[in-house]
Amino acid sequence: MPSVLVVEDDPSIRQSLIEVLAEHGYAVRSVGDGFGALREVTQTPVDAVVLDLGLPDLDGGDALRMIRGISSVPVLVATARDDETEIIKLLNAGADDYLVKPFSGGQLIARLSAVLRRTSHAAPAGAAHAGPGARPAPAADPLGATTVGELAVDPGARTAHLAGRELHLTRREFDLLAFLAHHTGQVVSKRRLLTEVWREPYVDDQTVDVHLSSLRRKLGERAAAPRYLLTVRGVGIKLVAPR
Repeated sequence: MPSVLVVEDDPSIRQSLIEVLAEHGYAVRSVGDGFGALREVTQTPVDAVVLDLGLPDLDGGDALRMIRGISSVPVLVATARDDETEIIKLLNAGADDYLVKPFSGGQLIARLSAVLRRTSHAAPAGAAHAGPGARPAPAADPLGATTVGELAVDPGARTAHLAGRELHLTRREFDLLAFLAHHTGQVVSKRRLLTEVWREPYVDDQTVDVHLSSLRRKLGERAAAPRYLLTVRGVGIKLVAPR
């Protein structure tokens, strides 16, 4: 039974989240503030955290960064902030995914299940934990290393370098880049990316857009002036070597 820590200061919302998660087989603990979340993550391992940003003692973004400083536990951010720049900041700060309020119980369960699948974090009941937020060793990646122009992507080592400089990518950004690199020159639809990278085909396309925007920035380009990531309007995205 995967365990989830709900961090939400509104008692009614917190209770609703607890009920939805419990109905779907999760063991749920909850706190109403950021410092309580840090204490819980430090003292007792959990498989995932659902983190509200509107906390009474800490800004949710600060709480996220503090959690990341002590644990690699998957964090699903629940936010009323739908600004793309703000969402990119949260993903770069270590969020594994996000939900924009208001959201349904079905959306919560789908996103949380997808996060746990991607991180391979939910262990069978009774499995031992190596420590707070510990993760099992990742499985070997069947994709080989790829070089596209000055961009080198090695899925096995989970590293990406641009002109010899290592790119500091989030887990999701790397998975996205590695998939596109494996299909260099091919136009890949957002739907396919959601199915094969996110493994969640019913998530909104904006999820891909946000990660592509962040990835472009780290590659030193913009959508209006692309070098590696070219958008084929109405079709998808492809990774190419700059001309």
